[in-house]
Amino acid sequence: MNLRFRRDLVILLYLVLPSVAWAALPAVDPPVRYMSLGDSLAAGYKAQPATKGYSYQLYLGEIFGSIPNTLFDNASVPGATSNDVLNFQIPQVHLFEPTVVTMSVGGNDLLGLLGLPNPAQAAPAVLQNFAANLSAILAQLCYSMPPRGQIYLQNLYSISEIPGADSVVPLFNQTLLQVVWSVKRLDGCLDKTIAVADVYNAFLRQQGLLLIEKYLKRGIYVLEPHPTNKGYEVIEDAFRAVIVR
Repeated sequence: MNLRFRRDLVILLYLVLPSVAWAALPAVDPPVRYMSLGDSLAAGYKAQPATKGYSYQLYLGEIFGSIPNTLFDNASVPGATSNDVLNFQIPQVHLFEPTVVTMSVGGNDLLGLLGLPNPAQAAPAVLQNFAANLSAILAQLCYSMPPRGQIYLQNLYSISEIPGADSVVPLFNQTLLQVVWSVKRLDGCLDKTIAVADVYNAFLRQQGLLLIEKYLKRGIYVLEPHPTNKGYEVIEDAFRAVIVR
């Protein structure tokens, strides 16, 4: 290598490498701040690995913006009820100041019903409590987020293998839609996007989406309501279908 070529190479690297290194850095003030709230579904619980959960995949798939321009925070907790989300997760929202929120909430509210002999009879009280909590959750999100903030939540899939689920889950999903319709009319929510990912219909008549199915094929009955990796992919697709780009 002659001296002139070596000199030119050094100059080129001096000019190019800083720009390459800078391009790899996250934005100083990322325009997208994505927060995942809710329960085990939002946490990717039982996905293998957990980053196959829908919220991680929405982030990694850059649905809201490129990774360098997006801050991501998963504040969801397996086992959280709507009461837990309202009292423990929502108070933390102002610390992150999200521009986009996805949320799965309510499944744990219903689990107590599914062990009862007549879950539909006991459902009204549970659904009333869920509706009050969800109304407060969405209203507080609206007032905590900037103009044109986006809030996406999912309805619930049914699990035919669990007695009572097919009668209770549609009631839950109807309640969720009624709450969303009502909250959208609040002054603080008029400039926000609030949309529901239709996971219920996405799961209908599908096979291989739930872990409980896999256990039953091995002759084991266990109350395992979580999705397989394939199920999480279906949930992700349901979110993608309603996300405003």
